[in-house]
Amino acid sequence: MILKGENNNLRAFFNKYKHGVILIYFIIYMVWFTALERSVTTDFTPVYSRLDDYIPFLEIFIIPYFLWFGYIFVTVAYFFLSSKQDFLKCCAFLFIGMTICLIIYTIWPNGHHLRVDLDTLGRSNIFTDWTGFIYNIDTATNVFPSIHVYNSIGAMIAIHRSEKLRPIKWLQISVFVLTVLICMSTVFLKQHSILDVFGGIILSVIMYTLVYLLPDNKAAKEVKQELSNI
Repeated sequence: MILKGENNNLRAFFNKYKHGVILIYFIIYMVWFTALERSVTTDFTPVYSRLDDYIPFLEIFIIPYFLWFGYIFVTVAYFFLSSKQDFLKCCAFLFIGMTICLIIYTIWPNGHHLRVDLDTLGRSNIFTDWTGFIYNIDTATNVFPSIHVYNSIGAMIAIHRSEKLRPIKWLQISVFVLTVLICMSTVFLKQHSILDVFGGIILSVIMYTLVYLLPDNKAAKEVKQELSNI
């Protein structure tokens, strides 16, 4: 009887959260991205703007840069557990955009030469150490558009569009500030060119239209049509 009850509980759990199967995409993404990181090393198109020369290196921005990992994880996990509809829209935004980025990196290998030499920087602290860690594990390639920027905006949009979270003003403000800081961190750490940031923003606008605005307009038209038929 106990085993039968446990099986029923497991079945109920998997039925409730079966939408999480799309998270398998992360495996595909990591394999693809890792392959690009290993193959695109020196033969790439440099991404550069004169604006990059006016942006100083500020290692303090490693804090919001690292916060990005928890930001994306917590956002996806929250919607996975709380709202199937919000979760699927959030994942559609993130996964489709990330795939577009990988296709761009594959067809048009790109990178930059903006990183500072931390050994000759003239200062050493915990933030430069963390930046050095990032420099060591992450190449300066596959940068346009910036996935860091794109995913941050995607998480912010998902939280803003949530009917449950939208009324929480402090959360909306905090998420907006965090997203801005993360986007800034990519250029202040010399992880990206400002062009990569613009690319991530443009891609976000396109995907927001496709994932959120167009379905909303379609649903509104269907409701209007149903009301007119009454």
